[in-house]
Amino acid sequence: MTATLPATWPITFEDVEQARVRLRPHLTPTPLRRYPLLDEATRLQLFVKHENHQPTGSFKVRNGLSFMTALSANERARGVVAASTGNHGQGIAYGASLIGTSATICVPRGNNPEKNAAMRAWGATVVEEGRDYDESVQAMQRIAEAEGRVLAHSTNDPRIIAGAGTMTLEILEQAGAEGIDALVLAVGGGSQAVGALTVAKQLASHLEVYGAQAAGAAAQHDSWHAREPRMTTRAETFAEGVATRSTYELTFPALVEGLTDFVTLTDVEIAEGVRMILSTTHNVVEGAGAMGVMAAMKLRERLTGKRVAVAFCGGNLDSAVLRRILNREL
Repeated sequence: MTATLPATWPITFEDVEQARVRLRPHLTPTPLRRYPLLDEATRLQLFVKHENHQPTGSFKVRNGLSFMTALSANERARGVVAASTGNHGQGIAYGASLIGTSATICVPRGNNPEKNAAMRAWGATVVEEGRDYDESVQAMQRIAEAEGRVLAHSTNDPRIIAGAGTMTLEILEQAGAEGIDALVLAVGGGSQAVGALTVAKQLASHLEVYGAQAAGAAAQHDSWHAREPRMTTRAETFAEGVATRSTYELTFPALVEGLTDFVTLTDVEIAEGVRMILSTTHNVVEGAGAMGVMAAMKLRERLTGKRVAVAFCGGNLDSAVLRRILNREL
């Protein structure tokens, strides 16, 4: 039976299933693993979804491929333009390379140089413009209008959100007969969380989904608690994957209606998560990739005794930032 979702939600479970069909020729399921040392450090039962093992090092390859493989022949001929701090852009660039179209990615000035290099390596043109992601979105919109390119927004597109939902679909299939009780996810634009909520409504109505955002870029978090959209003037966090200053039309209503709770993490806490994950699992994750673990610890009182899934949603950490984290300089 198909679950009935509120009319304000941007996608259906069928959209996620269709996205998985489009992704299947290009992506294999990522592992869902347990780490006793991580459980010991957090005092929780954690199941880790390894999106850092994706071809582009991030779950956003699901979003980008879902979008690119859904384009019509006319749209492919026009090419696409996106705005990104790196992971969405890599997903779009990777998808463009697979289907034989061109991609332009707008990134903030001073963006993670290694992410910029990766996008260029996949064949994308990288335009550095704006002080942060939100200003890069303005550059994206200008280029889309001037060049006639298809706009590939990192959040406000159902094809993007449906791709993100395939991650939770895999988690629930991999978790076994006992299943998962809670899912704790980093929130930037919200595609990962809304994809999870959509799948949970259909397959695991008991599943609690929690969100986490950086305290220095807390627009979504603050808006969720206020139950109305709010903007911030700056996004100040080294976790560029969640460095957004606003809510988004397609995801915010579902976040309000679906999330169990929403917390923030300081950059100090996020950096501690990167170090903890490296020492207990020997995986390098970027700031956003550490947030599920650290938010689960902040929510420990509610999550003790539950089977909790977290995503290492990205592993594209700038080596210079990693050195600062390991030297405790952040």
